[in-house]
Amino acid sequence: MRKTVIGVMGPGNGATTDNLESAYELGKYIAQEGWILLTGGRNVGVMDAASRGAKEANGIAIGILPDESEGGVSEAVDIAIFTGMGNARNNINVLSSHAIVACGIGTGTTSEIALALKADKPVILLNKDETCRFFFQKLSKERMAIAETPEHAIEVTKRFLAASR
Repeated sequence: MRKTVIGVMGPGNGATTDNLESAYELGKYIAQEGWILLTGGRNVGVMDAASRGAKEANGIAIGILPDESEGGVSEAVDIAIFTGMGNARNNINVLSSHAIVACGIGTGTTSEIALALKADKPVILLNKDETCRFFFQKLSKERMAIAETPEHAIEVTKRFLAASR
């Protein structure tokens, strides 16, 4: 049986302190559930924080990287997949995940959320911005949920996964 893969998407250089703390906790919780973490794999922002959280909890972190070289890979990534695809790799992130947790927001994260909704993947938005919440909830009420905390994001993820089995 295929392992459950949870994508944690969020800003790199533009991540806030709150985004980083939430991503780190998400990574830990994902590992504690026995799930595999998937991120963009870089050594910055939400990608690095989530991978470090998973690593601390003895989990596995996969990084889907935009370029072809080792430079910029998070030290906490166990499996680095080099695509040479730039931002087009966002579709790989989405299609390889059973669910997406968006921690914070940026242009790359926005594209991943939209791709996930188009692919009918569950999206959990961990973001306090009301405009962002409103926009994405207008796109999908069935496959989109809002989480207030990393713990809540994991609870909602479990519900989505149970409903899809």
